[in-house]
Parts: sequence; structure tokens; C-alpha cells
Amino acid sequence: MKIDLTETTSSKINKALVQGRRAVGTPAIGMVLTLVIVTDEENAYDALKAANDASREHPSRTLVVIKRVSRSPRDRAKARLDAEVRVGTDAGTGETVILRLYGDVIDHAQSVVLPLLLPDAPVVVWWAVNAPAAPAQDPLGALAQRRVTDAYAAEQPIHELSTRAETYTPGDTDLSWTRITPWRSMLAAALDQAPCTVTSAEVEGEEFNPSCELLAMWLADRLDVPVTRKVSGGPGLTAVRMESSSGAIVLDRPDGSLATLSMRGQPDRAVALKRRDTSELLAEELRRLDPDEIYASALKFGVDRLGHGNGELPAAEEKAAAESSAAKPAAKKAAKKAAAK
Repeated sequence: MKIDLTETTSSKINKALVQGRRAVGTPAIGMVLTLVIVTDEENAYDALKAANDASREHPSRTLVVIKRVSRSPRDRAKARLDAEVRVGTDAGTGETVILRLYGDVIDHAQSVVLPLLLPDAPVVVWWAVNAPAAPAQDPLGALAQRRVTDAYAAEQPIHELSTRAETYTPGDTDLSWTRITPWRSMLAAALDQAPCTVTSAEVEGEEFNPSCELLAMWLADRLDVPVTRKVSGGPGLTAVRMESSSGAIVLDRPDGSLATLSMRGQPDRAVALKRRDTSELLAEELRRLDPDEIYASALKFGVDRLGHGNGELPAAEEKAAAESSAAKPAAKKAAKKAAAK
């Protein structure tokens, strides 16, 4: 069931939710949390689809906040709130409210969201794109027990990790960290099987991939050994090699799906290590709402250890960013020339 509301208020949205529940016979007591998604119009569909899929495991009230910035000064000054309420099969296993904010309301999104939160239920805020530098200090982030960002969606992912380390607050997490959970589990299990002393490690993966950097940070933090980064063509993480007192331990995944674990004295083993979609990552993050101390330790220790703690870009990323900036004026000039012709 869908209910469209134009130039509405939070009070009218709550009434529409009650009306929708009565119409489809869906109670609100089965929902375990409120998920607030902050995104733009372009990415709203994918973010909402991921949230609906994750709601099968975590029934929740999903509030999608879309800030619509108008180009017209007259429209920009006009405050307006439009909403689309979805209940029943149109909202997964919970309730969905899509909020489109215009004008001055954009600067007061928390005032719109606050009356719509489920009472006595945890709040999770997920920035699908354009995450703030300090999520805990953001007005919407201040309402949440858990704040989820994604460095992979940033223009400069490695620089984003430095920002996350500087502004970290208990409750912060990142989907780039969630992506390496199977890798961390497999590597920890391999070390448990063959007690040894690791002397060095190498992480191989795509350039500018924050998950590769976080895995290197985690290894450097937990093992206290030198960790090097090797660039490959991907997809994503492709291999981890650890040199130890009992020989090399290698976890190799060249195709993004099936990995091979190699250890001295044991036969090679095939391991299912597929790349997960966003809904699976989000569902994993919603399973735990307490602070992730391992992520915090790896992020802070690793950023300093790998030389990104001063907030500066790595040389390669800085060069890529400079080339991208230099290419924009040239592209605009070429477009104007083509239009003139």
C-alpha cells in the first residue's frame, strides 16, 4: 500500500502510517529498529532496495531522507516536505517512508525524522553517499546508536579513511570494513589451525580500494608486523600472503568468488569467498549495535602506521585527484566547442 503526501508534516505522516497499518493489518510491534537512510535521488532506489532486502532479517521502519536542492533561488527559499508512505508488501517486512526535503527544511532534517522514530527502539543512520566528515556530530547522526558510512562511495576513498580515523566516535562503522569480515574470519581460522609466528604480510587488491587498506591496517594492528600493499587488477581484494615461522600462508581469490587457502604441510583448500552485495553488508551491520572496538583499533592504529595519519593523500591518489580536476575544465571547453559547431 502506498500513500502520497504533498507539502505535509511529520504528524500527517504518522497518521498515514497508522492508516496504512490498519488497512493491511500489519502491527508495528514486530519492528526492531529504525533505519534512517540519507541519500540523493540518483542513489535512492538502490539504497532502498538494499534496505528492503535487509529487512527480511531485521524488520524495521525505514526512513529515506532525500535532500532536494533546487537551482531556482525562489524555490530554494520555499520550505516543503513531500512524503511517500509504504506499508505491507511495498515496504519489505516493515514500513517505509520516503521523505523529500526542499528549501529551509533541508537544514532541519532531524526535526522531521525525530517524530517518526519508533519508540524505545534503536536508531541506525546509513549515509549511502556523501557522508559527513564527522557522522556523530551530524544532526541526524546524533539521533543514532549506530552510524554507517561507505568510504568506497567517496571520491577519494583512502583520504576518507583518514577522516574517519580523526573523527571516530564509538558507534561509527563503514561498509568497507564489513566487506572484509569473511577475509578476517578465514585468516584468523588459518592461524588457529597452524600456531606460528607471523613475520610479515602482504595485501593484494585494487588501487584506492578502502577495504584493502583496512585489511592491511587490521593485520598491522593485530599481528604487529610490517604489512605491504600490492596493486592488482581486482576485483576488490585478490590475495593475502603471510610469511610465518612455519611457512607461507596464502589466501588467493583471483575471480572475486572462489578462493584458495594454501598452507605448508596441508593440501590446498577451496573456500567460498564471494563478493557480497549491499543488502548483505547492511544486514550484517544491523546484527550488532554495540561499538566495534576492533574496527576502531585497526582504523586509528593502521592509518598512523601506514602513513596516512596526517590527513594527506597518498601520492598515487593525489595524482589521480589532480588529473581528474585538470580534466574537468578541458572537458567543459570541449563540450562548448562541440555545441558551437
